[in-house]
Amino acid sequence: AAGMFLRLLSDIQWRAAHPKWRRMTSSQRSTSTTAEPHPVALPAQAQVVICGGGVMGTSVAYHLSKMGWKDVVLLEQGRLAAGTTRFCAGIVSTARPVSIELKMAHYSNKLYQQLEQETGVQTGYMKTGSISLAQTQDRLISLKRIASSLNVMGIPCEIISPKKVLQLHPLINIHDLVGAMYVPEDALVSSANVSLALATAASQNGVQIHERTSVSHVTIQKGRVTGVETDRGRIQCEYFVNCAGQWAYELGHSGEEPVHIPLHACEHFYLLTHPLQEPLSSSLPTIVDPDGRIYIRNWQGGILSGGFEKNPKPLFTEGRNQLEIQNLQEDWDHFAPLLSGLLRRMPGLESLQIKQLVNCPESFTPDMRCIMGESPTARGYFVLAGMNSAGISYGGGAGKYLAEWIVNGYPSENVWPLDLKRFGTLQSSRTFLRHRVMEVMPLMYDLKVPRWDFQTGRQLRTSPLYDRLDAQGARWMEKHGFERVKYFVPPGNDLLDLDHSKTFYKPDWFDIVGSEVKCCKEAVCVIDMSSFTKFEISSTGDQALESLQYLFSNDLDVPVGHVVHTGMLNEKGGYENDCSIARLSKRSFFMISPTDQQVHCWAWLKNRLPDDSNLVLEDVTWKYTALNLIGPRAVDVLSELSYAPMTAEHFPSLFCKEMSVGYANGIRVMSITHTGEPGFVLYIPIEYALHVYNEVMNMGQKYGIRNAGYYALRSLRIEKFFAFWGQDLDAFTTPMECGREFQVKLDKGVEFLGQEALLEQKQNGVYKRFTMFILEDHDTDLDLWPWWGEPIFRNGRYVGKTTSSAYSYTLERHVCLGFVHHFDEKTGEKLVVTTDFINQGEYEIDIAGQRFQAKAKLYPFSSLFTQRRRKDEVELSGYQRE
Repeated sequence: AAGMFLRLLSDIQWRAAHPKWRRMTSSQRSTSTTAEPHPVALPAQAQVVICGGGVMGTSVAYHLSKMGWKDVVLLEQGRLAAGTTRFCAGIVSTARPVSIELKMAHYSNKLYQQLEQETGVQTGYMKTGSISLAQTQDRLISLKRIASSLNVMGIPCEIISPKKVLQLHPLINIHDLVGAMYVPEDALVSSANVSLALATAASQNGVQIHERTSVSHVTIQKGRVTGVETDRGRIQCEYFVNCAGQWAYELGHSGEEPVHIPLHACEHFYLLTHPLQEPLSSSLPTIVDPDGRIYIRNWQGGILSGGFEKNPKPLFTEGRNQLEIQNLQEDWDHFAPLLSGLLRRMPGLESLQIKQLVNCPESFTPDMRCIMGESPTARGYFVLAGMNSAGISYGGGAGKYLAEWIVNGYPSENVWPLDLKRFGTLQSSRTFLRHRVMEVMPLMYDLKVPRWDFQTGRQLRTSPLYDRLDAQGARWMEKHGFERVKYFVPPGNDLLDLDHSKTFYKPDWFDIVGSEVKCCKEAVCVIDMSSFTKFEISSTGDQALESLQYLFSNDLDVPVGHVVHTGMLNEKGGYENDCSIARLSKRSFFMISPTDQQVHCWAWLKNRLPDDSNLVLEDVTWKYTALNLIGPRAVDVLSELSYAPMTAEHFPSLFCKEMSVGYANGIRVMSITHTGEPGFVLYIPIEYALHVYNEVMNMGQKYGIRNAGYYALRSLRIEKFFAFWGQDLDAFTTPMECGREFQVKLDKGVEFLGQEALLEQKQNGVYKRFTMFILEDHDTDLDLWPWWGEPIFRNGRYVGKTTSSAYSYTLERHVCLGFVHHFDEKTGEKLVVTTDFINQGEYEIDIAGQRFQAKAKLYPFSSLFTQRRRKDEVELSGYQRE
């Protein structure tokens, strides 16, 4: 095999040295857009204008037309499907770790299957199946976790032995494999033909398609899209959809008001061969070998093989405009590691005749998830781009969700993990994007164990205490660009081991976090929570109160100094945000939201608050450092530092007061901790942060104070059955479904957003219930841990998935939180979930294919709460955000 590899390599080097052998693709780009006459004039106006004629743009046009919107224009600067779509490897794969991506790929597969029949355009659809190979036990565990998700969605999938791999694909070398995952319904298509089929169907439904038409910029007035300027004139429109692929970033920045779309192109290589001596069967499964960093599919009797190398080459960082993407320069040296991976996996390719090395740009995003949704700054400006090399897998589903979003105002599934508003302007620096995509591209095939973190683009947003905490052993993670502490490594621990503890089993930080939790329960801990989103809403009259009463479900007409936990709900009663609001004065409010709500919540409020110069919304996130003092001795530390009594009689639960701490004044102290433990959060003007932190640590020494991180916080909140937004709560979850009726005031005398939906649920019941599970027969030391996303079974039937989980050091058990549904056994229809239904079932949690018995509870263990706090206060504090 080694000799054959060298022969092949020398053959390649010979080819690379002879320019005549290099061939550009057959489609050369036209140098001038005016060279060809335009037979049809552009319309003067349209309801929707879509920019980009690849699989994304044509899918959006197809689905809009299916939903009855005919006044749609699709513009393509070159020719349809001549961009990245033309070079796509055409693999439709449903094996995705993120639930919403899995659903998109599953829908795409079903759509492409019937597209040829619907349109008469041949799409090359061929159901071949796919086999994902595992060279290590950890890789096999990650495949088993995906297989569990696929199976409960009704997608056939099995974990198979290396021998079975050989039966399905006789050319594969299996000597280094420990197992594999087989998905028999995965498919191959011709990506360009799928785009043409979607465009044909859209055109038949009334969509106008104009090729060789470039969009120069989008006009925005008073925060709304009003039209599109092209090289052939202006089109007035209400909605614009940016499906410009790798040019989406530049197009977003082309107007006077930029729309930030954080994506960046990298070169992506794959090899095409002539047919083998014995041509490969067209039904041979696609091979994905992530540990070898390659994928292999059959292609016209030969193979197509590419991969994600460890040293990717970013493209066009400084921007560059080209119409249709030419085949970029071949780079055989760069491709050599992937080629050796291919030859190790298929050593029988001695008769391999190489046809071409294709090099095409692919767009990647900062978190490896695609970008869709409406711009936070320009209403009617929608985006669908940044597919991270999975464009054809997502194309159908992504187009469907975006079309629903435009037509109905929201998609039919929770797409928050893909929402453009998960990013801020800070992620659209070209330097950040260039560095991040160089990390992202290899990560496509790297093994991702729970709680891994990106290494690039770090230390971007930090608390003023960052250096102090770092010097004390802080280990960091990042949320929305903000550095947050996971835990603190005590002096004398082997730091290297902890930084590299990557496992699906019990992690190395287990005892460290345990000691932080113990300190929170027995003494006092400090957690820097500065990353929380902080807004102030104020007005000259009652405008602030009136507006907030409409936008929030709880009653905010409370005495000054009180803190209210409340949901910011949509029309369907679902959580757009979960927050706490303190009434600072008759006319001003201080709102605390989760870290990743900064862009989303701002846009939601801006779009719904009245346009009134007497009403002011201000983002004060950067003005305050937040220190969370948790534990029974927090009250002693604060009262000594402020010379003010802090006991429950003087400072009741859910109260907010401006105080002096040490020498610093103007500190907002709130009697909440987001964990159910006693304590306070201090919102400190940023210039006093270091002083107050030093004072707290010095004063707290006699009370056993220590630093703690978010892992301890997570363990505390999960054992108390507190949900947090973005993981447990989303836009499709209502307060009635997660036991938060007490945070809703249906009778507050003011109509609020989502009220009708909640009244209906109160009357008719709910179709899912947030439930707490305690694992019974699970060995923390030896068994795989639950992390989140595990299927829940009731009496042997699938009823839902876990949304978060943690080890409870108090119960000495794993606790999982998740939603239980009631599906009709015959029809699969959703039925009302009652308390009896929850309590009378026998439950199991599926962790990578192994089921563990679990006890279901609708209320937390009351013994976990400190006795010093009254029951009603505890109930009121039953919420959490991260």
